[in-house]
Parts: sequence; structure tokens; C-alpha cells
Amino acid sequence: MKSLPEILLLTAVAVVVISADDPLNPKEQKEKATNLPPCKACSTLAASFKLGMDNTSRGKHAGGDAAWEEEKLRSYKTSEVRLVEIQENLCQEVRRGQTQCHNMANDHEHLLEEWFTHKQTEEPDVHKWLCIDQLKVCCPEGHYGAECKQCTDCHGNGKCKGDGTRKGNGKCNCDAGYAGDDCNQCANGYYEAFRDEKKLLCSACHKACTKDGGCKGAGPKACTKCNEGWRWDATNGCQDINECLDSPRTCRPNQFCVNNEGTYSCLECDRSCEGCDGDGPDMCKKCASGYTLKDGKCTDDSLDEEENHDDDDDTYTQIEAPHLKDEL
Repeated sequence: MKSLPEILLLTAVAVVVISADDPLNPKEQKEKATNLPPCKACSTLAASFKLGMDNTSRGKHAGGDAAWEEEKLRSYKTSEVRLVEIQENLCQEVRRGQTQCHNMANDHEHLLEEWFTHKQTEEPDVHKWLCIDQLKVCCPEGHYGAECKQCTDCHGNGKCKGDGTRKGNGKCNCDAGYAGDDCNQCANGYYEAFRDEKKLLCSACHKACTKDGGCKGAGPKACTKCNEGWRWDATNGCQDINECLDSPRTCRPNQFCVNNEGTYSCLECDRSCEGCDGDGPDMCKKCASGYTLKDGKCTDDSLDEEENHDDDDDTYTQIEAPHLKDEL
């Protein structure tokens, strides 16, 4: 009879072999072979092991709280049968870094077996026991670096560099709109929309304001300096410049100008036009060659020829029809 370590090793090898035969596209293969950072890799393994624990939490015993069943569940909790069942499916749900997860499971099989057999009750968090206490590749949440020092308080407006890992410097990486060592200030281009003892909310300035100049509040009237494409008005603040009126020759000859907030667009005239004031054959300044103005629109001359040709055919049919009828 094979020992437990031999059974687990054979199971793990079988899982890897089966997985290797699965048809995967290049992207999936790349994700499967990805090497994750140490803490992330260990966290992935711990999460997979926990999933196996959850999936086997009641074993083959379903329902009821009778004493005999509870006794069976207690014995099953740390049984070899349950451990083998968990190992059979370990890392199977992992997509990114699956190969690394299998290898790590093999390398630290004895630790997983020790936690499963002896530490479940006193150390219920397998991630903490394996990744933080034993392998020392992770830190508790809110801590960073080799010594798991306390992270800088980012006031909920950023993330500590290295949080939860043995890497980083513990300083804040502020979210968009926030600045300062502890992310407790608004960045350029943002203003304080709300602040109390615990919370700071920074909102983006109006797009009429320059990012470096910023603003004192919401709307274009609060800009300290106008952005390109806007001009200052003493009553309304930064107002959009209509480039189509201010610069009538902005676009090429066979294009028309469309004003947008802070900028403009040049769009091609309809093909029936030779110059235009807007979109469509009814906005032409002059009809292009092969087109004639008809009912306020530049119309394709070839369409008129086809219509005249159709009219001639109808006349011919009406004239010839009586003769055809006589012949019939």
C-alpha cells in the first residue's frame, strides 16, 4: 500500500498531465504559464486550497445533525480521503499562473498536509498560516516589506505600495484626483467637493479650466485660467470659442466646420457639392460636376436620364401594346 505522500504526488502529477492535454488557445497557454510574484502565487494556492475545503466541507454526509453524523463529519474533517479529494482538484480553477500553482503545491505539500491535519482548528486561515507565517512571502493587510511594517495611512484615497506583500516602500500611490504623501490633498485639475475629519472628496474641474491652473469649484465660472479653445467672459467665466465663426477658413475647400466644446471638426461635404455649409446635398454652395440643382438639392444628372429613359419605355409600351394584342 502506498503512503499518503506517494498518493498525493501521483495525484498531482496526474492532474498536471491531464491539464497538459487540454486544448488551449495561445492566450490561455500564456496565462497558464505566467509566473506570478511570490505573494500572489502563494495567495492563489491558498485560495485554491480553501476552495477545495469549502467544496468538501460535508463530505458524503448531507443533512441532519444527529450525533452519529456529527461524529462522522469530525473524523472526515482531517481525513486522508478528504485531503486526497482536495489535492485532486487543486489549482484546477486557476487560469493565470496555473502551472506555477501546481509546482508550488508540490514543493510545499508537507506544509499543506501539516495545516490540514494539525492546524485547521487553531489556525483557520490557511493563507495567513502558509503565506505569512511559514513561507513569509506575504504580510498582513496594511503592512509591507521584509519586516511587515505598517503602511502609510492613505485616507482611503490611494493604496500603500507593497500592501500585503514583502515588497514596496509603504508610501501612498494616490488615486486619480488626489495628491500629497498621505493622499489628503486634491491634485491639480481637481477641487475639494467635500471634506470632514474622516473623508475628502476631490472632483474634476470643468473641462474649460486648464489642468495646471485648476479651479476654485464646480463649473466654468470657477476656472482660474481658461483652457485652449475657451475664452474668459467676466459674467459667465470660460466660454467655448466657436472656431467655425472666428476662423471661417479653418477647413479645406470641400469640407464644412462643426463646432465642439473647446475644439472643432472638419467633415467632408456631400459628393454632390462643390463647397458646402453643412451635411447633405441641400447644403451645397455649388453643385459638383454631373449634378444639377433641383428642388433645393444637387441631384445626380444620370438619375434624370434614367427617369426619362423609363418614360420613353412606358410610351413605347402604350403605343405597341394594341398591335401586340391584335397579333395575339
